[in-house]
Amino acid sequence: MNKVALAFMAHPDDAELLCAGTLIRLADDGWTVHIATATAGDCGTMTLGPARISAVRTKEARAAASLIGASYRCLREKDGFVVHDKPTMRKVIDLLRAAAPSLVFAHAPRDYMVDHEVASLLARSAGFLHAAPNVSKLPRRPGSAVPHLYYCDPLEGIDPLGALVRPTTVVDISGVIGRKTAMLACHKSQRSWLMAHHGVDGHLEAMKRHAAARGKLIGRPFAEAFVQHRGHAHPRDDLLAACLGGGGYSSGAVTRRKAV
Repeated sequence: MNKVALAFMAHPDDAELLCAGTLIRLADDGWTVHIATATAGDCGTMTLGPARISAVRTKEARAAASLIGASYRCLREKDGFVVHDKPTMRKVIDLLRAAAPSLVFAHAPRDYMVDHEVASLLARSAGFLHAAPNVSKLPRRPGSAVPHLYYCDPLEGIDPLGALVRPTTVVDISGVIGRKTAMLACHKSQRSWLMAHHGVDGHLEAMKRHAAARGKLIGRPFAEAFVQHRGHAHPRDDLLAACLGGGGYSSGAVTRRKAV
């Protein structure tokens, strides 16, 4: 198995909000970590033009990734216009083809923003197809296979209709919450945007509050929660729990696993 993890998200700062703690723990455990976004977040501003804010946000994303020795790549789709079409699929397939990840993190299939939902579908589609020899002109790397796929929490842990998402895996990030916060803090441009458009301030504290709520599921100060994709051809063993420890659900009860 390739110890390569890829977080494919819609926008810069999504990975830092949703799965950076788990990425940090994987990197500390010797995994190669890649962070990629479909867009540069060109609409994430009330004051700058699209080229300027894109340059700012991709610089912030690279800075955040560098804190854990991860790479960052942007596919340069347009914010708010992420679609599941042939050209975009080719980009995502080639992204996975080059990385050959055994572990992929994606947005929840049902989320508050359609960009997130389409990026989730792109990750699922490309994960299933990228290892097929004829799907890309890029060489097929050794160890390429359908990866373990985990969906991150939607924002606030609720679906678009307000229902609480029940995770399959909960990873303890208590020991790395400071580093996760530092990664998210690299995205300085987003504070004013979130205040103006979403009516939200203190996104660092909001992230910590959600991590604390998920931590309660396993009796730890902070955690990140995921739902594993277990459809046909995708691996069904819980790789995250095996590598990092975590909590799972069985008949509505929390099963505690030792965190390393």
